[in-house]
Amino acid sequence: MKLNHILFFSFLSVLFNQVLTLNILGVFPYEGKSHFFVFAPYLKELARRGHNLTVVSYFPLEKPMENYHDISLSKDVKILEDAFPIKRSYWTIIQISFFLINSGTENCKTLLDDENVQNLWKSKQKFDLVVTEQFNSDCALGLAHALGAPVVGLTSCVIMPWHYETFGIQYNPAHVPILFLEGGTKPTLYQRIERTILHLYFVYLHKLTCRKENDKTLAKYFKDIPPVDELAQNVNMLLSYSHNSITGPGLLPPNVKEVGGYHVAKPKELPKDLKKFIDEAEHGVIYISFGSMLRATSTPKDKLEAIIGAISELPQRIVWKWEEKNLPGNPKNVFISNWLPQNDILAHPKVLAFYSHCGMLGTTEAIYHGVPMIGMPIFGDQPGNAGAIEESGLGVQIDIRHLTKELLLEKFKIVLNPEFRRKVKDLSRVWHDRPQSAMDSAIYWTEYTARTANYSFGTPAAKLPIYIFRSWDIIAVLGTICLAILISLKLVITFLYKKLSQKPKIKTN
Repeated sequence: MKLNHILFFSFLSVLFNQVLTLNILGVFPYEGKSHFFVFAPYLKELARRGHNLTVVSYFPLEKPMENYHDISLSKDVKILEDAFPIKRSYWTIIQISFFLINSGTENCKTLLDDENVQNLWKSKQKFDLVVTEQFNSDCALGLAHALGAPVVGLTSCVIMPWHYETFGIQYNPAHVPILFLEGGTKPTLYQRIERTILHLYFVYLHKLTCRKENDKTLAKYFKDIPPVDELAQNVNMLLSYSHNSITGPGLLPPNVKEVGGYHVAKPKELPKDLKKFIDEAEHGVIYISFGSMLRATSTPKDKLEAIIGAISELPQRIVWKWEEKNLPGNPKNVFISNWLPQNDILAHPKVLAFYSHCGMLGTTEAIYHGVPMIGMPIFGDQPGNAGAIEESGLGVQIDIRHLTKELLLEKFKIVLNPEFRRKVKDLSRVWHDRPQSAMDSAIYWTEYTARTANYSFGTPAAKLPIYIFRSWDIIAVLGTICLAILISLKLVITFLYKKLSQKPKIKTN
C-alpha cells in the first residue's frame, strides 16, 4: 500500500514538474550594464526553479549554472559603463534621444547578425516563452514572432514614452512624469508644456526612425513579418520595474504588472577595510554614488567644490564611488573606490543617507533598506524618479544647475533629521508590505503568461487607431456641430437684425 502511495506521488511530482518546466529564451540586446544588473537575478531565479534558459546578452555568466545557457553578443562591443558626463541641458536630452535611436538600430542588427542567434530560428528550436527588455528597440519581438513564442517584456526603469500608446496607456502630462524632466505629479504649466512637447518628440522620433529601421532589418531575415508597431501591441505581459509606493498610482492595464525590487539581494559581508571604516564611524556614514553610467569625475569643477566643501563640514564619514585614486583636497572623512558593493553598504545600520543620481536600482535599494536620499538627477528616468522620491517622502532633490555648498548642507540637514529618517523607515515597511515578494511576483506572472499564452489581457485601447485613441474624431464631430450652431445663430441674428433695421415705408397720398 505504501509502495502504491509512493509511486502515485512520484507520478504527480513528475507530472507537476513537466507542467511547470518551461523552455525560455531571454533576449537582451542592449549593452547597458546597469540594465542587465536588474534582470540577472530574475533570470537566475527562473533557472533555479527548474526552467531551462537560453540567454542572449552582452553579459554571459562568469560561473556556469545549471539550466542557464548563454549566447554572448559581447565580441567587439564596448559595455556601457561610466559613459555619460554629469551635465544637464536641453541639448543633452537631444543628444541622448539620438543615442537611444542609434543604439536601438545597431542593437537590432547585432542581434540578428549573430550566427548563434540565427541558429535558433534556422533549427526551428521550440520555446515556450521569450522574455526581453522593452527599451530602445523592439527588434527582439520579431525574433519571438519567428519562433512562435509568447512574450514577457521587462523594464529596468519606468515605461518608455513610445510604450504608452503600445500598451494603451493614456499619457497625461498633468500628473504623469516623463523621462528627462522634473516636476513629479504636480507640474507647473511650463513643465506640462515641456512634457507634452518632449513626449510627442520621443514617441514620433522613435516610430519614424528606430522602428522603421528595425522593420527593414527584420525583413532581411524573415519573410512576411508584421511591422514592429503591430508586434509591440501583441506583447503578452510587461513587468515594469517600478512600485506605486514610490512612483505613485498609475492607469496600468491588466497586462502591465509592477514588480520593482526583485534585484535586491540579501546583504553580504563588506570588504574588511570598508567595514572597518563604516563600523568605526561615530556619527554614522553618508554614501555617495552617481551610478555605473555616469562618471563622477566629470562633475563640473564648481559643483565638485560645492560637494567637497559641504561634506568636509559634516561630522559623518563619507563613502564615495569615485573613478580616480584621489579626491581633490583629500578630505580625511572620505573613503573612495571606483567600485563599491552598494546594496551591502545601504544595508549597514550606520549608513544614514544616500546622495544619488536617482537611478532606479539605487532608489529601489534605498527604499528597501529605508535609507533617506538626496537626489541629484542628470538624465533618463532620473528627474522623474527624483520627483517621486521627494513626493513619497523617501528624500529630497537638488538640481545640479543650482547646486551650492550651502544648499547641499541644507538638504543634508533635512534627511539626517531623526524624524525624517523614521518616516522613511515607515515608507520602507509600506514598500515591503505586498502579498508576494517582488521576485515571486515576477516569476508568477512569467509562468502565468506561458500558461495563458492563447489569451490576451491587454486593453483594447492598445489597438485603436491614434485618432480614436486620442478622441480626435469626437472632438472633430463636436467641434463641427458647435461651429455649425454658431454659424446658424449668426445667420439668424444677421437676418433678424436686417429685418428689424429696415425702416417701414410711409405711404403718402
